[in-house]
Amino acid sequence: MKEYIVLCRANGTTRNNSPYVQLKVTDGEQTLNISVWDVPAHEGPGVGQLVQFLNMKDYMGKKSCGRMEMLEGVIAGEDHPLYNQIPRPITRNVWEHTIQQLLTYCEEENLMAVIREFADKLYAPYSRYPAATSVHHAYPGGLLNHTHQMLHMLQGLYPCLPYPIKAERCILAILFHDYGKLFEYNTQGDTLPEMYLLGHIYIGAHKLQNELEKRGIDAEETKRIVHCILSHHGMREYGSPVLPCIQEASIVSYLDNISAKTDTIDGAGEMEYVNALGTHVIKG
Repeated sequence: MKEYIVLCRANGTTRNNSPYVQLKVTDGEQTLNISVWDVPAHEGPGVGQLVQFLNMKDYMGKKSCGRMEMLEGVIAGEDHPLYNQIPRPITRNVWEHTIQQLLTYCEEENLMAVIREFADKLYAPYSRYPAATSVHHAYPGGLLNHTHQMLHMLQGLYPCLPYPIKAERCILAILFHDYGKLFEYNTQGDTLPEMYLLGHIYIGAHKLQNELEKRGIDAEETKRIVHCILSHHGMREYGSPVLPCIQEASIVSYLDNISAKTDTIDGAGEMEYVNALGTHVIKG
């Protein structure tokens, strides 16, 4: 019987109000997403815990089993062969190096000061929170890795662009685009009321607008930076209150999409149908 390690977990409730957990697990060779029925939110395996499945059902790529068909093991220690399968936050040195490189593309010192301040402040909380409940970067520290991935891609993209953009707008928008997820989830990815009352797009845009206004940043410039956050989902059907209408907003939206979708593909199982992608994932 194969042994798996839990990479991430999301709690859910069926239509008949029965609890379940959605687990992402791996045995080191393949990654599976599996629904385990009748598991309350306060029970069941957590991230880093070893599990085995006695009887895994597969219906059109969707895997599931009952609570009694799952065996829970111990938390994997550093000596366990699956320990290093768990994604972990990037180091502060890597984060700071990327920020320093991006600052070389900037010209306005007042905006650069905001970048420096919040790149430092946000490292610690971002390193504890997930970027989503189940789709992409859905593990403690996933918020940091997702944000850094976007910043790192911007670092490589900026010198290749044949037309001028304002790097400060992109950097600030990326730093704050998912800031609201600190209030939408707890560190284990459980959703909180703020997700439904306000949503992470509004929370991040509101926070950054307040910070820029407090520092006396030009009102028109503030408007364009905040626009990059408000439009980062790209399409209204994806929850974007406005559509990208400046270069920097388009870049931020595309970088967010690349980071999210590639991580979704990486975390899906072979031939698994992924709703967020609208297709089956093929590996290799």
